[in-house]
Amino acid sequence: MGRKETIALWIIGLAVIVVLILNTVSAVDPVPPDSIDTIRNVTKNSTAPLFVNISGGRIATLQVNATTQNPRWKAFVGNVTGKFTLMDPEGETVFDWEMASLTGRLYATANQSALSWATVNCSNVTSLEWENDKFNHTRADDNITITFNATINSTDDNLTVSGSHDEFYVGGIYMPPNKCPTLNTYNNSLAQDLVFEEVALYDGSNMIYATILEDDETGYNLDTYDFQMIVPEIGLPGYSSSTAYYIYVEIGT
Repeated sequence: MGRKETIALWIIGLAVIVVLILNTVSAVDPVPPDSIDTIRNVTKNSTAPLFVNISGGRIATLQVNATTQNPRWKAFVGNVTGKFTLMDPEGETVFDWEMASLTGRLYATANQSALSWATVNCSNVTSLEWENDKFNHTRADDNITITFNATINSTDDNLTVSGSHDEFYVGGIYMPPNKCPTLNTYNNSLAQDLVFEEVALYDGSNMIYATILEDDETGYNLDTYDFQMIVPEIGLPGYSSSTAYYIYVEIGT
């Protein structure tokens, strides 16, 4: 083999190594945040009882309206700060980079053990119904399947998504647009479909709720947030405990 052929093979080999290295380091799985501070934890105020007082012998036709807090769901809203860093296992930093604008995703799961990020995909009807069973979400009007706007196509039993979402990555896994069960939390207490997208994901064993991070968008109460998301709570009648959710975050991607 001549000198030119040897150099050419060496260059090709080096290029392959570089590509492998770039593919290895560019896709980082979501990680737990360094800290979470609960700034506010509120619920709907109770209202005074109303009464009807009519004279005997009369018939009153009433139109009664009631807004009831839903104990089968809860919400997380807030902001994310972060930076890129080069850090050792002892937490010592050799260099870091502040972020000029925020991008990424925030994830919440009720599963305490490690997730299989390499197998994450969009949830389907089967996994959503499993989650309904797990949380005892038996009501057809507010269960997990209907909340994420998912229905079963009667012709091929595939998942059909009523809403839409942008494309995104989970680590190195590409999620095409408009493929996952989706909802949008509210802006100024009104329904909308532009920001605060939330999707239901599944790693083969565990449900993962993911919201695409915004950068100081106007939220449900006109305050600005980087994320808003809702997650299910146990729907058993009289259930008075609470389910812990474990948070992961990706920033800058």
